[in-house]
Amino acid sequence: MDTNIPHVPLTRRIDNIQKRIKLFYFFMILLFFGASVSLVSEKEKPAVWNTNNQKVVMVQDSGFDFPVANVAETTVGALLASQDLTLQEGDMVFPNEEAQLFSGTIIHIARAHPMTISVDGSERTLLTQALSVGQALDESDIVLDEDDIVKPDRETFAKSGIKVVITRVEIEEQSTDKPIAFGTQTVEDLKLSWRKTVVTQKGENGIERLTYKVSKHDGKEVNRKLLKRETIKEPVTQIVIQGTDVRLGKSHTGAASWYAWTGTMAAANPWLPKGSYVKVTNLENGKSVIVVINDRGPFVPGRIIDLDKVAFAKIASVGAGVINVKMEEITN
Repeated sequence: MDTNIPHVPLTRRIDNIQKRIKLFYFFMILLFFGASVSLVSEKEKPAVWNTNNQKVVMVQDSGFDFPVANVAETTVGALLASQDLTLQEGDMVFPNEEAQLFSGTIIHIARAHPMTISVDGSERTLLTQALSVGQALDESDIVLDEDDIVKPDRETFAKSGIKVVITRVEIEEQSTDKPIAFGTQTVEDLKLSWRKTVVTQKGENGIERLTYKVSKHDGKEVNRKLLKRETIKEPVTQIVIQGTDVRLGKSHTGAASWYAWTGTMAAANPWLPKGSYVKVTNLENGKSVIVVINDRGPFVPGRIIDLDKVAFAKIASVGAGVINVKMEEITN
């Protein structure tokens, strides 16, 4: 045993070990903090350059992706110009043309496609990036009413060059008044001359209001449906007193024929004064008619009167041609 090695007390050795452990933990904490600072600084770097100090970006144009390497341009617009990627009216690019380029930047180009719209009597071309007809119309300045008709419908895929026709639909209620014809009530008076008619109550037309639902397409009416009808004013019946007192004079019998002339209750006779009235009775069926003599004839043996066709039809069939009658002169 070497008696020259100094003796270290146990308590001192324990103290030395504890100091060494504390020193180890201190260096570990410094190492961890340094690594964290390094990671943060890497994340905060504004650009990542490749080893050749050139940027690499990705361009997405109308669904097609292609990378562009060795990019020296600093903005999106400059890169698009260098690649002959021209933006037309309605096209959109993200990020915008003034945005700075960094390696790894992805540029999205959305191309607008034309859509022809026929509306309000004219056609217009709309450049849109919409996927459906409805979406394109919503993005336009065309104001649609809920009843307007869109063909093809709003859910149709808005392919390039599609033609959309918009029909303006106008639905409104319209009311119109029309007259209700009054009726006539005739009261016979045996004491009053048959030529006299007395109106004791004047008739008045009523008013009926008709309400319609009217549909118009581009200002032209295409449908009209009656919704209701109501009486605004009731008609007033006209009351007439008709005299029936007929005084008969000299009587004649013979044949009667017809001719189409005035279309009234008139007749021709060879000898009676014009303007005189006669009662003509069909001897076969007893039907009678009163006519005014306003012409001369017939000049056929046996015939005493030629009735206007209208008068003849009231007492016999026109097809009979000639009938036997009694003709009585009226004195009042």
